[in-house]
Amino acid sequence: MSKAPIQRRLVAILAADVVGYSRLMEQDETSTLTELKLRWNEVVEPLVAQHQGRIFKRIGDGMLVEFGSAVAAVECAVEVQKAMAAANDNAAADRHIVLRIGVNLGDVMVDGNDLYGAGVNVASRMEALADPGGVAISNAVYEHVQGRLSIDFVDGGSHEVKNIERPLHIWTWSPGAGTAAALEAASGAPQPLPNRPSIAVLPFNNMSGDPEQGYFADGITEDIITDLSKVSGLFVIARNSSFAYKGQAPDIRKVSRELGVRYVLEGSVRRIASRVRITAQMIDGTSGGHLWAERYDRDLEDVFAVQDEVTRTIVDALKVKLTAGEEARREHRGKIDPEAYDLIVRSRQTSLQLRPEAAIEARRMLERVIEIDPKLAISYARLSIISFAEFANQWNNATAENLTRALDLARKAIETDETEPQGHISLAITLCWMRQLDEAERAAERALALAPNLADAYTGLGNIRDFQGRHEDAIALFTRAYRLDPQFDMSLHFLGRALLALGRYDEAEIAFKRRLTLMPRSDMSRFYLACLYGLTGRHKEARRYWQETLEVNPNFSIDHQRRTLPYKDPAVLDRMVEGLRAAGIAVASAGER
Repeated sequence: MSKAPIQRRLVAILAADVVGYSRLMEQDETSTLTELKLRWNEVVEPLVAQHQGRIFKRIGDGMLVEFGSAVAAVECAVEVQKAMAAANDNAAADRHIVLRIGVNLGDVMVDGNDLYGAGVNVASRMEALADPGGVAISNAVYEHVQGRLSIDFVDGGSHEVKNIERPLHIWTWSPGAGTAAALEAASGAPQPLPNRPSIAVLPFNNMSGDPEQGYFADGITEDIITDLSKVSGLFVIARNSSFAYKGQAPDIRKVSRELGVRYVLEGSVRRIASRVRITAQMIDGTSGGHLWAERYDRDLEDVFAVQDEVTRTIVDALKVKLTAGEEARREHRGKIDPEAYDLIVRSRQTSLQLRPEAAIEARRMLERVIEIDPKLAISYARLSIISFAEFANQWNNATAENLTRALDLARKAIETDETEPQGHISLAITLCWMRQLDEAERAAERALALAPNLADAYTGLGNIRDFQGRHEDAIALFTRAYRLDPQFDMSLHFLGRALLALGRYDEAEIAFKRRLTLMPRSDMSRFYLACLYGLTGRHKEARRYWQETLEVNPNFSIDHQRRTLPYKDPAVLDRMVEGLRAAGIAVASAGER
């Protein structure tokens, strides 16, 4: 007698689980069970039914749900999380019932009313990768829902998980992490704490007795921030925003509120001849209490080891587990020549001056580093950025050869050390401007995989997606970049540009206006506002902002923007420029160039 064939079907699977269920049960079993049943019955099950889902398995504090549509599954997941958050409003903070939700699209085996197979297993693993109160979805789900839902999912990178052979590439959504929240935060509203350990590293004080050594203390701080940004289990504020507090003695609790982090690291650096002494202390920004303080005294050639120790101490104190890949990458770093390290730090500070002369000086320093130690990938990566910046800003008689040189240097950085994220960022930026958008996308995604907290990587990938025409994807990435680096005005500018392309004019206007409060002399933000006002019939304002654009930059050229902005579809920019024409501003059309 032949066996009946196994029945299979392709479905969307939603996996939900309660965060900290054991703790809740230990505190009060009866109340926890009663409240959980109430939530299932009154919050979750009605929303599942509304989205035509079917609960096919309950597992203690979790459940598995089948949907015939990926869109319906994701809509249900987000609405469940919003409803659960609303239900928690009236409960004590330590009695909140919070879910993690994962959604996968995959092939399953059917056994009566139950479902089995990889499609189900992956959904369960994805649920564990979601933020508490948030949703994680697979690449397959994302491809089905993008452009169909007004939900800002952020690229969560690739993750190795138990019993799944290939890494899972996820996209995440969390409440308070959307575009509206970012724009609200830009106006100075307090930032909500992330759902994982969060930290800002304030500029370390220079205790060397020589004010000229300030650059060295800044360099140590920046390296610690970069090191922490590579830990996927942390949320780390970027350098631009941490350094907004340089030269101040801020109230740590105020810093915590303004940056939306729980922990703050502060310290000092003292350099004497070939020795360096670093002191660091970590403070709970919500209470002002000190968690730990350490002193590190080493030879300068062991500075990387000191930075590793600081990072390891933070990771251990916050009980963050490094992934296998993160552990392996930390084994690369050895000693460094003191002169080479000094030049790397000085070149970075010099480059930040954003002047043609500074670019020349920084290049000389980095070329000397390569003479001393040609195996330092960061030198090639930063030389690539300098060459690109000269081309983009037309400094120092730059030509197209600068872009070619930037590409070669970025590839040399990756060849020297594939795990250095800055090399991949440099490659992504250069390829983007060379209009090789698909290859640029792969480079930016690799940078994010290596440094999941690096705001520059989110900005770079966001720009690529924006120029590809994937504006909604870009908005989610710019929003994440701005949350990691709320003092970086360019994230707001890029966010406004993507919103404008989608016709979300009110939000775009807010983004550009708030960018101008941080960078009052921006010609590009004024240009986009002029286009926006023309498109929305506010012609007087359009003409005013166009005039201001020319006052800030008398050489501003729309034709130059058409030639340089690497839109896959040039009509995107032309549609924006139509706003100027509607306001009566003389602009040559694309076909008249």
